[in-house]
Amino acid sequence: QVHLVESGGGSVQAGGSLRLSCSASGRTVDNYALNWFRQTPGKEREWVAAISRGGGSSIYADSVKGRFTISRDNTNKNTVYLQMNSLTPDDTAVYYCAATSSIYGSTPHYWGQGTQVTVSS
Repeated sequence: QVHLVESGGGSVQAGGSLRLSCSASGRTVDNYALNWFRQTPGKEREWVAAISRGGGSSIYADSVKGRFTISRDNTNKNTVYLQMNSLTPDDTAVYYCAATSSIYGSTPHYWGQGTQVTVSS
């Protein structure tokens, strides 16, 4: 079992920055890649970024590439971060952390509860 807890959401004006954190715990957490997804009401959940188990590989959705950075600190309770810069109102969503077997399109095994990000124009 893997337990994921997100934090760091909030409200920011367009052009601003936020950093989300996801603390991952559990006996097998080292076996999983960690991802960020986001969802707005009425839309399907969208994959945002993923980072490999060791943190050496990361990939991004085109919509956030160049603005968001995912990182992983395996020495700090397996925490994964999402640094979000140059935010726009289109980035407004609930952001979820998820654990997958691979960074390449795997179905998530575990989800966090989500954290709200609101970007105002």
